[in-house]
Amino acid sequence: MAHSDKNIIEVRNMSAGYSGRVILHDINFSVRQGEIFIILGGSGCGKSTLLKNMIGLYPALSGEILIGGENIVGATGQTRQKLLQKFGVMYQSGALFGSMTLEQNVSLPLEEWTALPPEARSLLSRLKLQQVGLGEYADFFPSEISGGMQKRAAVARAMALDPLILFLDEPSAGLDPITSAGLDELIRSLSRNLGITFVIVTHELPSIYAIADRVIMLEQGTIVAEGKPQELRDHPPSDFIRRFFRRESEETKAA
Repeated sequence: MAHSDKNIIEVRNMSAGYSGRVILHDINFSVRQGEIFIILGGSGCGKSTLLKNMIGLYPALSGEILIGGENIVGATGQTRQKLLQKFGVMYQSGALFGSMTLEQNVSLPLEEWTALPPEARSLLSRLKLQQVGLGEYADFFPSEISGGMQKRAAVARAMALDPLILFLDEPSAGLDPITSAGLDELIRSLSRNLGITFVIVTHELPSIYAIADRVIMLEQGTIVAEGKPQELRDHPPSDFIRRFFRRESEETKAA
């Protein structure tokens, strides 16, 4: 999976939280252009909080989140609008609108952000569905397709504006191993063929080993490890990281 040495995302000295409670402390990392970058950690470690801050849903308490060199923290007006168009987001549930066909779902960002006529929006939407293997399902409703296909349709919608970056929240959640492997292959293919940078929140180890160029691992609101998942599994810097990557319970004794 070729990617450049150029950083497309930089998170600098970022702290985040809600209602006066700090959840993430002094977070620093970067994501290279074209990379498949995974954020992982145990339940409640701050993965979702980090993602929500990176896509601008919540304002960071301090620090910077640079997307293509521009800081999304505190960005307003046109600057913020332009930043939001640089990336697409696929939420855990897929978040498709049940009363709309797949084509209409994918077309939503085009309606909101472009002045394209309906025929052009329809053509582009069908093209995006084709890119995720759903070309024949453009006129189907979400209830008429499987959970895995709904996730693919959500990826197509996230790609509608040809963003440089896709953020995926738990893409494999609720999927069987075969469907999950198919989604992994789609992510690899989009990264390889279109040069899309992926930032993915997940704890599905098979997917992590299959697609990740690099990972960061959160524990209690700080980054405790960074690197290739195979290296962290084979040379874990702590007991917690060893247990995580080898799927050992706390009671399991080190061999």
